[in-house]
Amino acid sequence: MSDASKDKLQSFSLSLDKQLCFALYSASNAMGRAYRPLLEKLDLTYLQYIVMMVLWEQRRVSVKQLGEKVHLDSGTLTPLLKRLEAKGLVVRARSEQDERVRVISLSDAGQAMREQALAIPTAMLCQVDMPLEELQALKQGCEHLLSQLLK
Repeated sequence: MSDASKDKLQSFSLSLDKQLCFALYSASNAMGRAYRPLLEKLDLTYLQYIVMMVLWEQRRVSVKQLGEKVHLDSGTLTPLLKRLEAKGLVVRARSEQDERVRVISLSDAGQAMREQALAIPTAMLCQVDMPLEELQALKQGCEHLLSQLLK
């Protein structure tokens, strides 16, 4: 990097409006607020919704696999799963192959909730006036950034 580039970078490196991290943080907060009224109808938090989406796709998964998929540690995931179980949406059990492994599966109520949740992605798209291609490119960019940060 040239000295001129370094000087330019340093001149705004602590400027909040130039920070990618702040833009991502702000967008994430706004996304959470946009989801809230839709998820309140299902009595789910955003993280619970994320977990339910994984289970609607896979039906049965170990806690370790679930944590890897949603990028949450067991300290965050375990209480969340206990709350979903208390709501009657999931069943937590020991693996039949290895008693040390906890397996999460959908209850009948959890599976039935999927039908109600089908409207959420469309409702979210209606809140954002952006072309689908632009949203897909944004998603790919975020996924690439995540992969770089997890190296």
